[in-house]
Amino acid sequence: MGGQQEEPSSVRLFREYLRIRTVHPQPDYDGAIEFLEKLSVELDLPCKKVEIHPGRTIVIVSWEGTDPKLKSILLNSHMDVVPVFEEHWKHDPFAAVKDEEGNIYGRGTQDMKCVAIQYIEAIRRLKSEGKRFPRTIHLLFVPDEEIGSQNGMVKFVESEEFRALNVGFGLDEGLANPSDAFTVFYGERSVWWVTVRCPGSPGHGSRFIENTAAEKLRRVLNSFLDFREKEKKRLNLSECLTLGDVTTINLTYLQGGVAFNVVPKELMASFDIRIPPTVDFKAFEEQIRMWCQDAGDGVLYEFHQKGMYLELTAIEKSDPWWDAFSSACQQMDMTLQCEIFPAATDSRFIRAKGYPAIGFSPMNRTPILLHDHNEFLNQRIFLTGIDIYTRLIPSLATVPPLESEA
Repeated sequence: MGGQQEEPSSVRLFREYLRIRTVHPQPDYDGAIEFLEKLSVELDLPCKKVEIHPGRTIVIVSWEGTDPKLKSILLNSHMDVVPVFEEHWKHDPFAAVKDEEGNIYGRGTQDMKCVAIQYIEAIRRLKSEGKRFPRTIHLLFVPDEEIGSQNGMVKFVESEEFRALNVGFGLDEGLANPSDAFTVFYGERSVWWVTVRCPGSPGHGSRFIENTAAEKLRRVLNSFLDFREKEKKRLNLSECLTLGDVTTINLTYLQGGVAFNVVPKELMASFDIRIPPTVDFKAFEEQIRMWCQDAGDGVLYEFHQKGMYLELTAIEKSDPWWDAFSSACQQMDMTLQCEIFPAATDSRFIRAKGYPAIGFSPMNRTPILLHDHNEFLNQRIFLTGIDIYTRLIPSLATVPPLESEA
């Protein structure tokens, strides 16, 4: 018998999902929704579609609990994936090629189509065993996470349909971990996208003009990038800190100029800044204001995005949700590393609404390749992830009634 025939059905399903090109800028959401609807029929679970924005639909597959008044468990995943540079890939990034070692290559293998299928397969297994749990479990499939979620989770958490889910606790994506441990994320850094505008005296490119935009821009760049260097050193010198504990600043755009021989009247620099919840946001913005003021007259900054996400999910044993999550992991001999997520996921919008949420993708012994060329996940790791969720989901869905639910 060939290897293809021996492939587990869950792996075939994973590869099928990877082949649906939900890639920006024109994700095939219709294809993904059709695929998910088919799976909800297989699971014999109701599937609800909510068009939250024209052409942007949320899919909700629900497994009702024996006590539906209790707060529910939300299992969130996003359908979309980031663009690819095909010339850098060993295989077609949308062919879901599996090599001899069982590595499955494709955009979305880690981020995060694996998790969506692992949720589904864990629930399929639990249902086939005749299990039922007190708390309702909602599988949520959302669009546009990779482009900021403005027409996805941002709108959905404000909707009646979200409130009707009666969420108690949420699981969302995490990151791979190259070691034997599994990384768990209980908070996120906030994303600030800032453009600094430096006006100056224009003129001919042959002269020493005073007060130019370039001189001001140089001071701005020095201030921002000197701070970047300090934070980088702080991270490298401390064994206790992870990337999520420090502030990163990266220069991502430079704009301005009209011709080689014309000194421009304005130059602009844009920065991607990620700030941990331990930082005083007000003081940090004041620092930006001072950097601009020190750079020269008329230098101003403006925000394109300004997250203010300070909410952290409890990771103490006294918290019933964390106790359920961590105890299930402990029973499976899993080592957990708890961190602040260094980038951004939809968890931030769930936490901002007051719901505890954990970012977790069960991928240990795996290099971190989200958004990277040759993104892959090994079949064995993928299958182990299903086993993990098959233990985690019951643990969360049987958390006894909380005081607020009594």
